[in-house]
Amino acid sequence: MTRAGRIPADRGLTIRMFLTGLFLVILYGIFGAILWEVFKSFVVLFVVIFGLLFLQYWFSDKIALWGMHARIVTPEQAPQLHGAVDRLCALANMPKPKVAIADTDMPNAFATGRNPKAAVVCATSGLLRRLDEPELEAVLAHELSHVAHRDVAIMTIAASLGVLAGLMTRMMLFSAILGGGGRGGSRNQGAGQIVLLEMGIMLVSIVVYAISYLLTMALSRYRELAADRSGAILIGRPSLLASALVKVSGDIARIPTRDLRKAEAFNAFFFAPAMTTRPGQPGQGNGFSLSTLFSTHPTLQRRLAQLSQLEAQLSQPR
Repeated sequence: MTRAGRIPADRGLTIRMFLTGLFLVILYGIFGAILWEVFKSFVVLFVVIFGLLFLQYWFSDKIALWGMHARIVTPEQAPQLHGAVDRLCALANMPKPKVAIADTDMPNAFATGRNPKAAVVCATSGLLRRLDEPELEAVLAHELSHVAHRDVAIMTIAASLGVLAGLMTRMMLFSAILGGGGRGGSRNQGAGQIVLLEMGIMLVSIVVYAISYLLTMALSRYRELAADRSGAILIGRPSLLASALVKVSGDIARIPTRDLRKAEAFNAFFFAPAMTTRPGQPGQGNGFSLSTLFSTHPTLQRRLAQLSQLEAQLSQPR
């Protein structure tokens, strides 16, 4: 068995984060041009793009905790959870993040924050009830890997662009609907040009949203595999992470669909997705399908296969 150690860097994740960031810069430029065409104001351009980006980036941890109805807990309030985080941070030689608990029966965990010094690791009360201590540490090692890899920040930025493009699409749609009935007579030609411009802006906004969404999903799937690898290497027992993953995925399938839908907005940040589909439905296997293209996580089978392979590698004598 290989001795556990610091969270290793993941070159593949670093390259994908760089490429995703590069594409996002290009998309932000396109989106900025759309806003300029609509408002002709640098003030609006600055406030809309940089304002929302700043809020999302700087307050991502508070937004996530508020959305999940989570609270920061002290070592006295959650000694088991803090003890596990303390041990893993010492093992990984990294700053200890804030620790939070979300009061929901759905077993899950997530990490958020703009950098390792301003990070939060959150576990749900359902997760704490269902996992034993070694399995809990395995899940927390996965989440601390996200913090160490700094992939949470770029996911937040990518999500911001999708929000902006979605808002612009709705604005253009409502403008076309509300303004379409008041044009007539001698103004028909000018009105028609305005409608074409609005439709063109809306179309570009939809394309920007679609590209940013697909980029975010692709990065999200890879970063989950990277966190599985790094977390398993940190604890030195990939089988523990696999056991936790199977248990969490199985129990999530028993959570009422109504509760899962409330949490689906946070899927890209969860340890396991809050899926409203059940095992045996499309998208659960190893093959490619349209559902995998739009999924935030690799399939359970792929994650387990990677952990099994890693377990075999770490078990080999050196």
